[in-house]
Amino acid sequence: MAEVRHGYGRRPVLDGVSLALGAGEAVAVLGPNGAGKSTLLRIAAGRERPDAGTVTFRDAPADEDAAAFRADVACALGPGAHYPDLTVREHLLLVALAHGVPDAEERVDAALGEHRLADHAEQFPDALSAGLGQLLSLAATRVRPVALLILDEPEAHLDAEARVALGARLRGLAAGGAAVLLATHDPALAERAGARRL
Repeated sequence: MAEVRHGYGRRPVLDGVSLALGAGEAVAVLGPNGAGKSTLLRIAAGRERPDAGTVTFRDAPADEDAAAFRADVACALGPGAHYPDLTVREHLLLVALAHGVPDAEERVDAALGEHRLADHAEQFPDALSAGLGQLLSLAATRVRPVALLILDEPEAHLDAEARVALGARLRGLAAGGAAVLLATHDPALAERAGARRL
């Protein structure tokens, strides 16, 4: 991301933001509400085009419509867009199979356990609490291959134990070679994730 500028109407939100994020790195964007964190993540995820500047991933423009970009980049950028007629397990299995994961069932079982969703695997997303819904969104990013993970306030609705586990998972993901970009209001989460702060 180089010299990114973006605004809404006459209100500038991002003014010349540059960020380099490599494999095995984690970056946490901290700041008050309205500071532009979510806008920055939507632009990084190729969901919104900046007014000026460039955003690239693997030497190609960040574009969520590009198949190669979607194959490598996993995002959880807000309230989960879950399939209401699929159970938690079916939802995760669909994500894994769509990404060609060969051991999809095992990967889903591991994600269910890791995210404390095993007891809720046969429930529909609408029956979940806000915290469990957030864990489902996070689990969906873990059942597929990922080179870049982008998360907007992933700690939302999570209890203290889940936040600690999330930090450890993000640190482990980066240690395994993925890049992690997150916006958070929780400095402790950024620290547990081993993220440098922006």
